[in-house]
Amino acid sequence: MEAVPRTLLRDRAYAAIRDAIVTGAIEPGAVVRDAELAERLGLSRGPVREAFARLVDEGLLESKPQSYTRVTPVVAADVRDAAAVVGAMHELATRIAVPRLFAADIESMRTANDRFTAAVRDGDVDAALHADDALHDVLVRAAGNRAAAATVARYTPLIRRLERRRFGEGGTCRSAGLHGRLIGACADGDVDEAVRITAEIWRTLADLADTE
Repeated sequence: MEAVPRTLLRDRAYAAIRDAIVTGAIEPGAVVRDAELAERLGLSRGPVREAFARLVDEGLLESKPQSYTRVTPVVAADVRDAAAVVGAMHELATRIAVPRLFAADIESMRTANDRFTAAVRDGDVDAALHADDALHDVLVRAAGNRAAAATVARYTPLIRRLERRRFGEGGTCRSAGLHGRLIGACADGDVDEAVRITAEIWRTLADLADTE
């Protein structure tokens, strides 16, 4: 039997800890310990430490050597900055992707928006955000820009923490109506309108941070 590559163990640790932070299972300000999380994940401490380093770099953890590693607070300025960067990458992806979309891509976006609408109606924040990601990921994948995709993946979790909290306070996440207009523009092949709506979607997230 072949050993599991270390990179896969590191990625597993990273994804599990990142998701726990984003969902609030590990709350802002909580101190995290590599030994404890390694035991919970069934991993050695090495991959967990590597995941910690990546999460510090991405702004979800903060660390003081020989003292602590803890979850960062949700800071409005950080969310605003992340939303600006992620929004710019989504605008770029939309501009590239729209002329490349197939009918199946448009249908995938519609299906994702149906799931999003139902999840918002039911108050299911996890399903809503997963559906939202699925919708926009269609455009990111079609664009095929690896740098844009990596930037989106890196900074979106900072935004999601605030979205989740607001949703839990009775918010509605992002508008299904804006999604519908975006899908319509994509179906029509209207690049400029699709980019404009994409910018509007991400501007609402920056506005959300301004209310913190």
